[in-house]
Amino acid sequence: MALQADAGAGALLPLALNGKHAIRICIDRGGTFSDCVGVFPVEPSNEFPSGERIVVVKLLSEDPEHYPDAPREGIRRILEIATGKPHPRSQPLDTSNIKFIRMGTTVATNALLERKGEACALVITKGFHDLLKIGNQARPRIFDLSIAKPDVLYKNVVQIDERVTLVGYTMNPRAASTNDKHASTSVLGKSGEYVDVLSAPDWDVVRTDLQKVYDSGIRSVAICLMHSYTFTAHEETVGRIAHDIGFSHITLSSELVPMIKIVSRAHSATADAYLTPVIRRYVDGFSSGFDDGILDMRVDFMQSDGGLAPVDRFSGLRAILSGPAAGVVGYAVTSYSIDEKVPVIGFDMGGTSTDVSRFDGRFEHVFETTTAGVTVQAPQLDINTVAAGGGSRLFFRNGLMAVGPESAGAHPGPACYRKGGPLAVTDANLLLGRLRAEHFPHIFGDHEDQPLDLQAPRDLFVNLADRINSEMQAERIALGQVHSDKSIEQVALGFLHVANEAMCRPIRALTEAKGHDVQRHALACFGGAGGQHACAVAANLGIRRVFVHRLASVLSAYGLGLAEVVHEEQAPSADVCSEDTVEALLLRLTNLADTCREKLSKQGFSNSQIKFERFFNMRYDGTDTAIMVPEPADKSTFVSEFEAMHQQEFGFVHQGRDIIVDDLRVRARGVLAEAEYGHVYTELRTMEKRSIDMPETHPAFVDYAPVYFQSGYHDTAILKLDDLASGDVITGPSIVLNSNSTILVEPGWTATVTSEQLVLDHLDNVSDRSSSISEGKLATEEVDPIRLSVFAHRFMSIAEQMGRTLEKTSVSTNIKERLDFSCALFDQLGNLVANAPHIPVHLGSMSHAVKFQLERFSNNLSEGDVVMANHPQAGGSHLPDITIITPVFKDSRIIFFVASRGHHADIGGILPGSMPPTSRELYQEGASTMGVKIVKQGELQEDEIRRVLVQEPARYPGCSGTRNYRDVLSDLKAQIAANHRGIGLVHHLCGEYGLDVVQAYMSHIQRTAEAAVRSLLKETRKTSGARQLKSHDFMDDGSKINLCVEIDEDGSALFDFSGTSPEVYSNTNAPPSVTYSAIIYCLRCMVRNELPLNQGCLAPVRVVIPEGTFLHPSATAAVVGGNVLTSQRLCDVVLSAFGAAAASQGCMNNLTFGVPATEQDGRHYEGWGYYETIAGGHGAGPSWDGQSGVHTHMTNTRITDPEIFERRYPVVLHQFSLRPSTGGDGAHKGGDGCIREIEFLEAMSVSLLTERRVFSPPGLEGGHNGARGINLWKRYIPQSKEGFRVLNLGGKNTVFVGPKDRIVVMTPGGGGYGNV
Repeated sequence: MALQADAGAGALLPLALNGKHAIRICIDRGGTFSDCVGVFPVEPSNEFPSGERIVVVKLLSEDPEHYPDAPREGIRRILEIATGKPHPRSQPLDTSNIKFIRMGTTVATNALLERKGEACALVITKGFHDLLKIGNQARPRIFDLSIAKPDVLYKNVVQIDERVTLVGYTMNPRAASTNDKHASTSVLGKSGEYVDVLSAPDWDVVRTDLQKVYDSGIRSVAICLMHSYTFTAHEETVGRIAHDIGFSHITLSSELVPMIKIVSRAHSATADAYLTPVIRRYVDGFSSGFDDGILDMRVDFMQSDGGLAPVDRFSGLRAILSGPAAGVVGYAVTSYSIDEKVPVIGFDMGGTSTDVSRFDGRFEHVFETTTAGVTVQAPQLDINTVAAGGGSRLFFRNGLMAVGPESAGAHPGPACYRKGGPLAVTDANLLLGRLRAEHFPHIFGDHEDQPLDLQAPRDLFVNLADRINSEMQAERIALGQVHSDKSIEQVALGFLHVANEAMCRPIRALTEAKGHDVQRHALACFGGAGGQHACAVAANLGIRRVFVHRLASVLSAYGLGLAEVVHEEQAPSADVCSEDTVEALLLRLTNLADTCREKLSKQGFSNSQIKFERFFNMRYDGTDTAIMVPEPADKSTFVSEFEAMHQQEFGFVHQGRDIIVDDLRVRARGVLAEAEYGHVYTELRTMEKRSIDMPETHPAFVDYAPVYFQSGYHDTAILKLDDLASGDVITGPSIVLNSNSTILVEPGWTATVTSEQLVLDHLDNVSDRSSSISEGKLATEEVDPIRLSVFAHRFMSIAEQMGRTLEKTSVSTNIKERLDFSCALFDQLGNLVANAPHIPVHLGSMSHAVKFQLERFSNNLSEGDVVMANHPQAGGSHLPDITIITPVFKDSRIIFFVASRGHHADIGGILPGSMPPTSRELYQEGASTMGVKIVKQGELQEDEIRRVLVQEPARYPGCSGTRNYRDVLSDLKAQIAANHRGIGLVHHLCGEYGLDVVQAYMSHIQRTAEAAVRSLLKETRKTSGARQLKSHDFMDDGSKINLCVEIDEDGSALFDFSGTSPEVYSNTNAPPSVTYSAIIYCLRCMVRNELPLNQGCLAPVRVVIPEGTFLHPSATAAVVGGNVLTSQRLCDVVLSAFGAAAASQGCMNNLTFGVPATEQDGRHYEGWGYYETIAGGHGAGPSWDGQSGVHTHMTNTRITDPEIFERRYPVVLHQFSLRPSTGGDGAHKGGDGCIREIEFLEAMSVSLLTERRVFSPPGLEGGHNGARGINLWKRYIPQSKEGFRVLNLGGKNTVFVGPKDRIVVMTPGGGGYGNV
């Protein structure tokens, strides 16, 4: 008999088991609904042959008029059903029949999203009080002029005047170990690293400061001090003082997450202090409704890592993904077979979003994630979320169909909910007949007794279809094409195509980007809305089998019953993994395992019930990308396992490079009964299958109904799942109704019923796409908004996957960690088609680079060729940005190009880092090439690469070639690999739709961008009342950027830079490609709605840049500052001309330091260098205040975490904070700049390449200017009273610092907007 869930009358708990704790209860408390599953023994019968009954209760999570707590109400109803006796709400619930309660909850998630947690304080090392506001300094969305960053969680900050730092540094070429030399006063930390205590706190001051916080009413505190992951003494003492004062909740980061990276560790500690009191209050309130037996009963909560924790150990930090994690456990146990080993993708589609995950026999965890703007360190299941669900809203903007990210929510909900809501995905499914109103709960309307309303969405779709048809008709007439209107069904189905494509993107990221073939997976579909999309999503991905569990709509609750109790212990490490260290490391793992065993033993688990998983968190020395490596079961070494996993995910291994163990981790599971994986596969192999050829004769048949598919309406059989028997096989199109969900079996699919699942299989003789877009000539010539929107997703997906490949296969800090790279797709003429949202300064200029090489090599490009270029005259930006261009061939002709540009750490020149602030000639900035083939017909030309990067630059006086050839070569190979990935995806797309169609839609999507920009320019001319817009600004050397924009009535515009100053004998010259990048970026920002950035944005624009100006310099002019400084000033000038925003900091604040390679005592020592850009103030606008401490406009690179910074380099970071009151005043205030103070522990060169040290960032419309930046050199003078001699370095300088010298960079603020 099939697994069934019921909520009505039926068999009761046998009298003999009354009061014997026989009912197992699992609850998933979601944001909208709470799903409650009760399982209890009954007398075996035909209806319940297994002797167990499953009861499902689904109710609103918030319904205070009827019950105070949804999970407790669900338990009450389950007890009444199981016992047949009333359990009044007014009395405490009897626990004598309950065996255990397991719960997953979104209480913590909702508190985080809504910022409704506990008021808390953050205690942090002095100088870092703004660290969490700055974060990694990147802005979330690069094209938003009004930058929005989530608020921090803490209410107050207490700075502790203490400081410790690590002994030695990992980049030291002379030290075999960072701990070789340490003073007798140094302290051995828990990671094995030695620590110097530079200053200890004054504990009386600490007590006074904490008392003030307590007196303000705050009772929860998070404590996170620099390097406390290894040196815990100061944190522990602060914690004891807080306890003595009376704080009710105290989180020590060193106990919570003993991992390096203070930013994410402090975020984690703050999140815990913010959320755990909320969890505690919820648990106390939940428990208060039971009798005293609750104290002795097992109550467990699901953690984000997929393991259960007893109620007294459940914390806010580990509760963030509590609900989704239970669903992963549910599908993993029910859909994965240990014998078959077919990996499974989880597809959990709810009302507002869709969660995707993967299981291949082991739960995949990540250890640093960002939720609601908070980056936390904690083991969490690797669950990716996309803002596309049943409630996601439908839009038609800029000629494109868009689904989400806005949601209709539960109130008012989709249009069909009878509350006046907007069109949403649910409405599209209802209109097309895929949801049946007559079989959906009648809970709508004023009296909550009405069915879904079909008329409201139909009316809205009529209006939307009219608008779409009107706009498309105008465009086709302009193109001389014949127009045919789309029906409302075609429009609705088009939105579903777009939604499905949006949901496929994170699945591709989860699989293909990690080296897995998505087509070799099965799809496990659950959640309330997933059943209507399962076949289509699987078909898009090439997946041929889908599992839909009978309890799919409550699978998270069901999964709780399959989960195991988990306890984890973790410890930091900094050891090299070698034969000399592995024994001690394994001993530490054993000690951690003993601690886990002790914790689980106290929860009642015997030794035989405790299973261990042991891990080393490993990375290559010099990188920041660690892999959690499980202890090998086959007696191979941790090192070989790490290398195999690195090869699988990143495509390479580093020969001869040390492997570091960052952390030791033990995950212990309390196992009451081993999970039985893969029962469904055994059942499918052995069952007798019966095809239902005439559905109307089957007892499960309900009706035939018209359902709309790509080819039109089809009479579709509707059947009830509960009346289908194991072995029944249904052929699509069909609709299968479950108790709480609807499953659409599309044409070309079959559905086989098993005892627990509905298994959907794609028919082998049917095309992979049920909705093919390639339909001959019309598909290439006519602009179809549905196809256009789908292709926009696919083109963007190609660029994104190229970016992921580059990020993963690169080795340098610049590319792998700072993410200073861009990837893009171009048409056969070199026009930009799609780029991932990477670095804006790269975006407009890469097309120039591709077109230059197309002309340079003319007919001399062959399949397998790869071109490298970086010269400013060849479409380059500055020399460290090397562009790798690969043509894509089909039938011996170029059909597309793919390209990637990355900032390389050192390409030679006069200074390490190749960012010299005082360069006068291009050759001083390093290697340059107009274009050279570094791969010829598949063969890497390493001799040519070495000539360009090593030999040629060294020919010039005072210059060297690249100082780190090995890493530069590795990064070039990573760029080649990224391009290769793009080529494969392009060919796959062409195979799917046809080359003509793909190329046609490349052109169509460019015209869409052109139309949006023309509309912007027309509107600007209309609202400004002027045909000409003018603006100018000055560089710090007095050079003027002069701009006049002339806008014509047809929406075309001339950007004329006549009057701009001549080429300068310094390095702020900017090649024309940089100006184009600034223009395309600004235009895209001013188009407020979503729009693919491509060459079409520049189609209405003509640009005049007089030759000989510093925006169009000669071929030998130095340009390193043009890319990082002048580009920012160009954005300020363009946005000022349009009145769009006040000036931002106008600078990237480039800081470089390092030492050259040396020869000493007959030995060669490698040099090293470090490069960073520093955030500043963001300009205010007509409706927003400027953001503080953030990167703006032409860059969006990350900054290295302070603890990693000090571990790698001989420095102490004394301050990284906001610079108060540096944003310009106005009706809207400009954002504040930053202060970054670095002490150097060894002699080295330091270079600063900055702007806005002379001229302030201007305000707009009466707003005040932002403050200028300042660069200071604090030279250590031991004999002086002050200890330092303070020197102003100006904007651009190179100095040679000694030990204890400091550099202080104070970045500019942003301009204000409007009169104060």
